[in-house]
Amino acid sequence: MGGKLKTNKGVHKRIRVTKSGKFKKMRGGKRHLLQGKSSSRKRHLRQGDLVSGSFEKQIRRLLPYA
Repeated sequence: MGGKLKTNKGVHKRIRVTKSGKFKKMRGGKRHLLQGKSSSRKRHLRQGDLVSGSFEKQIRRLLPYA
């Protein structure tokens, strides 16, 4: 008997789905040791990023209702 599929809550908190169906995430590397990174590098880390296509199948499995 088919039941409900569970959403992976760790992925659910970190990734959002865009209107076109792509997956958006925040970049890592901006929590600590910031004095050693340049301002431009930190500025680029502030912007979101799309999940690469090679991971899309895995993400869709973890977020079945996205």
